[in-house]
Amino acid sequence: MELRIMNQFMNYLKDEAKSENTIKSYVANVNEYFAWFKESYGTSCKKLFRENILDYKSYLLNVKKHKGKNLNGKTVNNKLSSLHSFNKFLINEKIQEEDVISKSDFIKVQIDYANPCDVTKKDVEHFRQKILEAGDKRLYALVTLLTYGGLRITEALNVRLSDYSFESKELVVIGKGGKQRIVYLNSKIVNAIKEYLKVRVHDSEYLFVSRESDKVDRSVINKHFKKYSNRITPHLLRHYYCTTALESGYSIHEVANQAGHRDLKTSLIYTNPSREEMKRKAELL
Repeated sequence: MELRIMNQFMNYLKDEAKSENTIKSYVANVNEYFAWFKESYGTSCKKLFRENILDYKSYLLNVKKHKGKNLNGKTVNNKLSSLHSFNKFLINEKIQEEDVISKSDFIKVQIDYANPCDVTKKDVEHFRQKILEAGDKRLYALVTLLTYGGLRITEALNVRLSDYSFESKELVVIGKGGKQRIVYLNSKIVNAIKEYLKVRVHDSEYLFVSRESDKVDRSVINKHFKKYSNRITPHLLRHYYCTTALESGYSIHEVANQAGHRDLKTSLIYTNPSREEMKRKAELL
């Protein structure tokens, strides 16, 4: 029953326009709950009960902590959010009627107001240069797109050849929830992609391809990043873009539009000092 239900749940999430990573995360979290449920009660989970969910939350916050797996509030909320989505799916499928998870069940997490970008322009340009000198034109084009376009890594890997125009320097990006936006490309991005296309040999519709598939996998890119830096990640380059865009004169609204932020509060974080700067100021008190 669980396998059939999980396949249906995956299709439900796809219909909800959830990203591949979100689907994987939600499915893994629900399967983790199933495993805990069977171990705890000696039977398979057939529907969600509020009492069980509260017991599970207590387990995540206390028992796992004693087992050396101290989960933070954000991680626990992610697991509860997955179960809440599964709950809505069960209601949609008429498997149960009640919503057993409420907003009050989620843990209040203190927002980190420090700018999450802790790399400099020199760090990023050194990173790009190392990749260029290594001759990896695909990775160089991708890194340049992330650095100066502000895309999420999944958005970049989903770019199709038909999505961009060198003449207009525009790229159509499909973001979270299937929301479409236009990202404006600078000459660095255009030149890097043009050079990559000269060596790209593939009939795939996707821009970034591999010898094994029509679209390069995110895990492959992560491994390549680690070859050139133990610090810079695709997501950190997104932080870098938002920070430098604001420093270059972009408005909050422009950064939100370019980066695909749903909430302006997300963009506002990049106007704050970095963690290192805040620590330096703390020492002056």
